[in-house]
Amino acid sequence: MKKVTRPKFALLGNPNSGKSSLFNYLTGLRQSVSNFPGVTVEKKSGLFEWETGKEALLYDFPGTYSVYPNSSEEKIVVNILTNPDNENYPDLVIYVADATHLERHLLFATQIHDLGIPMIFVLNMIDLVENSTEKINTIPLSSYLQTDVIPVSVRNNINLEAISVSISKLLSSKVKNTITPTYEITDVEKFVSTRVKQLVGVDNLYQAKILAHHFMWIGHLSSEVKAQIEDVVAHSGFNNLSLQVHETMNRFDRFTSVVMETIGTGKNEQRTLTDKVDDVITHRIWGPVIFFAIMFLVFQSIFSWASFPMDMIEQGFATTGAFLSNQLPQVWWAELFVHGLLAGMGGVLVFIPQIAILFFLLSLLEESGYMSRAVFMFDSIMRKFGMNGRSMVALISSGACAIPAIMSTRTISNPKEKLITILVSPLISCSARLPVYAVLIGFVVPVGDVFGIFNAQGLAFMGLYLLGIMGALLSALVFKAILKTDAHSFLMIELPNYKPPIWKNVLITVKEKVSSFIFEAGKIIVLISVLLWFLATYGPTGAMSDAVSKTETESMEREMNEHQKQNLMASHKIEASYIGHLGKFIEPAIAPLGFDWKIGIAILTSFAAREVFVGTMATIYSIGSNDDHQPLRQKMASELRPGTDVKVYNAATSLSLLVFYVFAMQCMSTLAVVKRETNSWKWPLVQFVYMSIMAYAGAWVVYQLMS
Repeated sequence: MKKVTRPKFALLGNPNSGKSSLFNYLTGLRQSVSNFPGVTVEKKSGLFEWETGKEALLYDFPGTYSVYPNSSEEKIVVNILTNPDNENYPDLVIYVADATHLERHLLFATQIHDLGIPMIFVLNMIDLVENSTEKINTIPLSSYLQTDVIPVSVRNNINLEAISVSISKLLSSKVKNTITPTYEITDVEKFVSTRVKQLVGVDNLYQAKILAHHFMWIGHLSSEVKAQIEDVVAHSGFNNLSLQVHETMNRFDRFTSVVMETIGTGKNEQRTLTDKVDDVITHRIWGPVIFFAIMFLVFQSIFSWASFPMDMIEQGFATTGAFLSNQLPQVWWAELFVHGLLAGMGGVLVFIPQIAILFFLLSLLEESGYMSRAVFMFDSIMRKFGMNGRSMVALISSGACAIPAIMSTRTISNPKEKLITILVSPLISCSARLPVYAVLIGFVVPVGDVFGIFNAQGLAFMGLYLLGIMGALLSALVFKAILKTDAHSFLMIELPNYKPPIWKNVLITVKEKVSSFIFEAGKIIVLISVLLWFLATYGPTGAMSDAVSKTETESMEREMNEHQKQNLMASHKIEASYIGHLGKFIEPAIAPLGFDWKIGIAILTSFAAREVFVGTMATIYSIGSNDDHQPLRQKMASELRPGTDVKVYNAATSLSLLVFYVFAMQCMSTLAVVKRETNSWKWPLVQFVYMSIMAYAGAWVVYQLMS
């Protein structure tokens, strides 16, 4: 039976043209997200029925300004468009342009036209143009581009059915049109392009010209062909930069008059609502104030809105675990399922409310056009630390959880700035650190007020957050000096008109981010959870037997009931387990920080998630004494160092431990997401090592100074 091959259509256009909104309309929920081969840039694809019974595979390529790329995402697009043998090379291009900024969108469109790929031109947002004094006349533009120009409004569902009609007409045409280039190449370009055509074997002269400009990083060219092209370019007077500028200016000179004929000359001279709002939103003083107010609301919303569903998820998994523990036989596989797999799944799914709420709110800000303004405002400040304006959103989001914050760095096109943002984001104190802070901060700062107004412990909380922020910025400066990249650091961003969000886009974005976390990072988290369960459940045979014997003896001496005996058994077994041995093993290394082996175990187990520290300490301190129901903080407060009257959790040790948790990378979920985003274990390892060094050094300094 002959296999049916679907044609491949590509959605291309500048950022903020409405391309992704059209993709969501054409594919609905029949879409998937993957990565381009070898890189972490997302590739969206979906099925599009452009005619009854006829489906095409539709790709939503990254927003691109021209075939002279300024980001890694644009390079991917150029790599595909210059290689007809690429699996993603389109049979047809649906080019999407913003009618309110038509001139700047035509540069890339005319370049696509000259590449000889069949194209239809979708002129989006006509409702915004025709509500002003301008009127659309598509005939001049259609004649210039030698293709159908379809005026639409994706937001208001205007004329979208005409896209399928145009595709059917184009693909059913029996006559192969002769493409007249919109740019006449120079003699030098013609000479070099002709030689490149022969060397590479492409048919299109303009495609060969683009290869001549970018041959050094084009992935599908062999080193031998690159050397031959380099020789041709070097001996021809082919000046890369000046020829790019010449082509760009030449194209604008040619289509400027076409733009005037298409959208009319009667420009509305009155300032738009967007202009008036921007006077306040991007103001040098009020702009940052408004931004931090909005981010504060986002931050608070993540805390308040997510707390209930997170509690429900945790309670649901706890109830399910308790039920299964009572129903399943007391065998190893049941323990593994309940305390390993089930607990690991709970560790994954409990983050879903935070991820969903964060990306829901960020999508609203992005769809409305506000996020572009925020990026623009803070770009110059963040650039001093090796990041850019988009990094600000990720850093603030880390205050709730580093996982969705790191996922949000996908909007940062410069690879160095994206990597630095990923590496320093976990230093911002997240919600998972709060249980640790809450338990320990009372040992350092007594209850009381400062100046009769401010809560002393509340100020200490703020101090821990500020310490994390300082650590993130200083680390960013170090990485800025260390990391090298060929990519130029600058921000090219369009400030779109303010508009209400398209709810379908928002919901699809949330679905994509949540699914990506569950299925990509989730499988790694569950795997490590199972490993931690094994290390905490099993130990050397002799040590585990001694733990049982010790429990029997002590329980009889203290006349414990069964519940107290089981708590004591758990305490001795975790000490005798492999992870307990690890705690004893690392005790000499952590003793200079004021930590004992019990704290060492908590540090090891809290690698699963920082808040596990509290649960681990609760287990360790369940020793079955008469004060078995005493609160954990009181048990910890009364703990003495063996053979002394010195409290374990004195001010020095407690502050040392707090500083350790401010800087330490005690979150395997975050490391799993970093691996997912960087497509390598190298950077999670670097992140873990440098943050651990910061945590150890900071805790050591604090303990030595306060001891």
